[in-house]
Amino acid sequence: MLKSFARPPKPTKDEIKARTEAEQAKLASNQIAIKEAKVPVMVIFEGWGAAGKGGVLSRVIKDMDPRFFEVATMGARPTEAELRRPFLWRYLVEVPEQGQFKFFDTWWKEEVTTGVLLGELDRDAYDRRIDSINVAERQLIDNGYLVMKFFFHITQKEQRSRLDALAADSYTSWRVNDDDWWENDHYDECLRVYDRYLRDTNRSSAPWYIIDSKDRAWATLQVLEFLNSGIETAIQNRGIAAPIRQNVFPLRRTVPLAEIPLDKELDDDEYKAQLKALQARLSELHNQVYLRRIPVIIAYEGWDAAGKGGNIKRITAALDPRGYRVHPIAKPEPHELARHYLWRFWRRLPKSGHIAIFDRTWYGRVMVERLEGLCSTNDWQRAYNEMNEFERELTDCGAVVIKFWVQIDKQTQLERFTDRQNTPEKQWKITDEDWRNREKWDLYEEAIDEMLRKTNTTFAPWHVLESNDKRYARIKALRIVVEALEAAVAEREGSAGEGA
Repeated sequence: MLKSFARPPKPTKDEIKARTEAEQAKLASNQIAIKEAKVPVMVIFEGWGAAGKGGVLSRVIKDMDPRFFEVATMGARPTEAELRRPFLWRYLVEVPEQGQFKFFDTWWKEEVTTGVLLGELDRDAYDRRIDSINVAERQLIDNGYLVMKFFFHITQKEQRSRLDALAADSYTSWRVNDDDWWENDHYDECLRVYDRYLRDTNRSSAPWYIIDSKDRAWATLQVLEFLNSGIETAIQNRGIAAPIRQNVFPLRRTVPLAEIPLDKELDDDEYKAQLKALQARLSELHNQVYLRRIPVIIAYEGWDAAGKGGNIKRITAALDPRGYRVHPIAKPEPHELARHYLWRFWRRLPKSGHIAIFDRTWYGRVMVERLEGLCSTNDWQRAYNEMNEFERELTDCGAVVIKFWVQIDKQTQLERFTDRQNTPEKQWKITDEDWRNREKWDLYEEAIDEMLRKTNTTFAPWHVLESNDKRYARIKALRIVVEALEAAVAEREGSAGEGA
């Protein structure tokens, strides 16, 4: 793209000024339209050092209402804390709310191309990053985001001239660093890497706009015209449903919930013996997980009163409280509803070596949100593949993902509801909503069976916990967690041995 870039005809100075003023006024008007349409807008500025991104940004936002946009600068080198989370994490936690603009001075391009140029990313690692980026951008767009991507292009000679001028001025010399000089000295190598990155991430739904940045005023006008055009198209098309994509991930066979026998039991002595042994082993493994920096995500879904809370308590009782966190997931808060539905889960992901336990999960999208009409049919039908992609991203980053469905029958649920209602210290556990959901048991069962069938992947399979006997379910969950962590630790040890 950069190698074949042809500079567009440049208007006269007076024409640039007149058109720029008109486009700035139009953007101010479009900002109101974006707020009313509740479209979140991400504007990404990439380009050569000293290409003028900051100056163009200042002119682009000149007439915008500052209450409804933000500017973020993403460094090319992630911090130590950021390196302990998945590659996409530090970017996706920054996405804006509906109706808001967010301008990014660099995005994931800098981290990826820098990794290639420094020899830190081989071809396979680069390809995985590109796939992650393309999937993430497509998910954002499918969920209503407008993503506008600009690359500010100048020649090696022009870049050198600007760097010299900046470095010679005591007020601007701080803006030039060793990376800028290195980039100019290795311009052809950088051009090759940048060009490949732009081609690999150029998609019809999120294309790259190459900006001729030799003249700053002309660069500003180009950005404004492309941005306004993109906004107007996004508002016009906001009601168009995104395509439902075919699952491409390997799936395991599932058994319908109604066919799962629930007569499995443990007597009290056997339960206590197994509980003690498994918790002791889990405590040992938690240390190993921390030392080897393995992130662990344990996700619980299940019927109301199925025993998720008690199950989680038997897991956490074996863990160092400094190394885990339990996330009870309730109805989304307004600021969560205003973003991509996976955003609130990305924010809660553990750093490497830590454990995150979710009491309710992202699967609410295809259960309660589906049945209560909290999202469109297209939204929940599209979500199966999106959640598989989310979990694939986590496991590709070395995380252990364990998913539990806690299963009871309808009669057992009624008995537990009644017990809660009639026991003062348990009454906080039962709500009118629980009784309403019970009336939709058959609809929920149908939705759950579909969820299990479409998201029971080989890399993040579902485990059904037969919980008519809570003791049996607790022991089964502990055993599954122990076995999964043992396998992860052994794999990490094997990898370390191969590299030695």
